[in-house]
Amino acid sequence: MSGWCLKEIFVCFLLSVLYVGSLYVWNATQGRDHPSTIKKRCISVFFMTIVSPLFVIWFGNQDYDEVSLWAQMGLRWEGLLPALVVPLFLTFILFLGPLVQSHLSVPVTATLRMYMDPLYWYNTAQNPIWWRNQLVAPFSEEFTFRACMLPILLQCLTPGKAIFVAPLFFGVAHLHHAVDRLHAGITLPAVILISSFQFLYTSVFGFYSAFLFIRTGHFLPLFAVHAFCNHIGVPEVKEMLKAPAPLRTKLMACHVLGLVAWYFLLYPLTEPSLYSNAALAL
Repeated sequence: MSGWCLKEIFVCFLLSVLYVGSLYVWNATQGRDHPSTIKKRCISVFFMTIVSPLFVIWFGNQDYDEVSLWAQMGLRWEGLLPALVVPLFLTFILFLGPLVQSHLSVPVTATLRMYMDPLYWYNTAQNPIWWRNQLVAPFSEEFTFRACMLPILLQCLTPGKAIFVAPLFFGVAHLHHAVDRLHAGITLPAVILISSFQFLYTSVFGFYSAFLFIRTGHFLPLFAVHAFCNHIGVPEVKEMLKAPAPLRTKLMACHVLGLVAWYFLLYPLTEPSLYSNAALAL
């Protein structure tokens, strides 16, 4: 790895430190879910959405005649419509098992009626945790850790290598939640176990998100997929294994079917030509 590439990696590491550090500049004594803490941290990440593009300007591709600064960060009009629909549909397929499992006790029609109810969205909009989990965190994290970091890393790494390097910064950045857990009174061994799993889970998601960015050349599908994954949460494998035998077998089949279908559809549904993406190839 060249010295220049080490410089780019250091820049991404610095950007990660700034992002996480911005969350702790406040003298917040309440927990991370307290409305006051959420509001302060939302201000911090809003500031980072302004700072992060500066890193792309300074360390990204300087040939704006070939690829504009906005295009480097996945902010472009060409291919936007399929980019908003197809990657999200692909992620629905991946989460087929969890989606089926979550609707065992609640019919799909009931869920659709709930989402069509304006009162549901009015009440949801009053919840600061929802704003953080579904809007602010997905937008700011994808913008900083994918839309701004990947253009920097692609100056010295191939797209394939960048997909595996960039998510490591994303995974490490989530380790700061260990501080919140310790403050909440969780024991150190439990914090280590939870944080290790979170690092693995966020890194795996980061691989997928980075792959989508390079294949589609768009930022918005990353935001949509991230918000959807936050909404669904981590698959409840433990609950699935507790289900009665016939139901457990069906749920396991849905999980496997979704994973296999996602695997075979991953490349065809992310074909760069579908999204007018000629800047990157993988």
